[in-house]
Order: sequence, then C-alpha cells, then structure tokens
Amino acid sequence: MAGHASVLEDDSLLSRLDRALARVEWGMALVSGVGAFALMCLAVISVSGRNFFNEPLRGYVDWIEAAMPFIAIFGISYVQRVGGHIRMDIVIGALRGRALWIAEFITTLLILVLMVLLVWGTWAHFDRSFDFSAPNWSRDSSIDIGLPIWPAKLVVPVAFAVISLRLVVQLVAYGRAIVLGQSEPVAVPLVMSAAEQAAAEADQVQGRDT
Repeated sequence: MAGHASVLEDDSLLSRLDRALARVEWGMALVSGVGAFALMCLAVISVSGRNFFNEPLRGYVDWIEAAMPFIAIFGISYVQRVGGHIRMDIVIGALRGRALWIAEFITTLLILVLMVLLVWGTWAHFDRSFDFSAPNWSRDSSIDIGLPIWPAKLVVPVAFAVISLRLVVQLVAYGRAIVLGQSEPVAVPLVMSAAEQAAAEADQVQGRDT
C-alpha cells in the first residue's frame, strides 16, 4: 500500500545529493501538475465551445495524448523519494534494523534493474520517432491535427532516467545503513506511523496559523 514517509537530512554528501536531486524531482512534479491543470482548462474550452458555439476545441484528443506522459510519468521520481508509490509491505513492514535495510536494498536494486531496461527500451522508442530531417523533427504525428509525437515519447526515458538516479541514491543510503547499522538513514523514505503522521500534519497546520 502507499504510505506516508519522511526523508531525513544532514550535512553529508549523500544528503546533499539527495536534496539536489529532490529539487529536480520537485520541478518535474510541478510540470505534471501544470499539465493536469492545462488539460482541465482545455476541457472547459472544448465543452464551452461545443455548447455555446457548436465548435469544440480542434485536436482536443491529440493534446490529451501529448500531455498524458507528463501527467502520468514525469513525477514518478518525486513520489519514489517520498515513499508514495503503492507497495505491499506486509513482510517488509514487520522487519527492523539491518534485516529491513537488506530487504529494502534488494527490492530497490530489482527496481533499478527494471528502470535501466525501461530507459533503454523507451529511448529506442523515442529514437524511432525523432528525425532531424523530417518536418517537425518527427517521423510520426497525431491523427487529427498532426502534433509531433516525439516530445511525448522523450518524456518517458527522461523520467525513467531520473528515477534511476534516485534509486542509486537510495541504494547507497541503504548500503550505508546496513554497513553502519543505522536505525534512521538519510536520503530514504522512512515510513511514519499514524501517530507520527498526525503530529506532522498538526505541526504543519500550526505553522500556517502562525
């Protein structure tokens, strides 16, 4: 299941790398949010045009197809950092100490292997679409208004490459926790209990009030 987690920070090189990558991830997540908002605006324009002027937005479906990778994939590394992806933690949730970090290291390594393969495959998919000598640098386009497809295809390997970097950072953090016997390593999501989550939300509310 998807849980709530906190990421500890300190002055170590690993934590600084984590925070630098987090800024990139936050920016990508922001792009995802802006894309979702833009599609909402396009929906309003299309419906209003159809109802009031009998003329819906031309190419509305094409724009949805082009924006969907930004909305669905561009923010996945940010979600990985904060521990928001859905996962089955029945076994891992019962582990503590080195056993927990070993389990997290193994599962993170498996995800990294998958992501590297996906980067390779999705980049090849983008490369088949992109062509400097073709109109709009694209060998293919959308059906209705002829939008080039390669920008949407490029989003996927870029997002997968960023999450691969995030997984490398987390692997190093889990490895340090295993070797040093750390109970709360930096740069990885630490699952919060219901009480800790409630306390954190209360602190946020109090901070806004003041």
